[in-house]
Amino acid sequence: MSRDGAVHLTLEAVAAEAGISKASVLYDYKTKRALIRAVIERRVAVETAYIQTFVDALAGEPDALIRGRLASASRLRSDEERAVAFNLCAALAQDAELREPIQQINRVQVAEIAEQSTHPRGAMLAFLAAQGLMLMEWFELHCWSAEERARLVADIGWLVDQSPGLPTA
Repeated sequence: MSRDGAVHLTLEAVAAEAGISKASVLYDYKTKRALIRAVIERRVAVETAYIQTFVDALAGEPDALIRGRLASASRLRSDEERAVAFNLCAALAQDAELREPIQQINRVQVAEIAEQSTHPRGAMLAFLAAQGLMLMEWFELHCWSAEERARLVADIGWLVDQSPGLPTA
């Protein structure tokens, strides 16, 4: 997936790379779309587990959920992770059904942040800022040095304690 992309992915290539028959791939996944969905679901699970290690390390502290998410945003993504993100993006852009696992995890995350944060609006702004930072780096739209990323994440963390009001008319 990271080498050839979702568009050029074939069941034959997956079978050859895995050292199994195409029939085995078809038995497990049935279609190319099902295989791509499995890759998406696996990436979502890996990222969710990674974030959860940071959240668990802050268990019992106020705003552990959003602060754990922010701590996880400090890590620079590998070339492999960025390549997978690029290639999955092409598949996601073309197929609403493939976006569903990511939409679902985002719905859960947004709801949890709203429910579990001391200052839900500030925490939501921090979540959105951290997501933007990570997406910019994943898609190589801009890359910061490790030091600058750490400063940005710390600045985003400031938002967690803020209580922005609704705009007045």
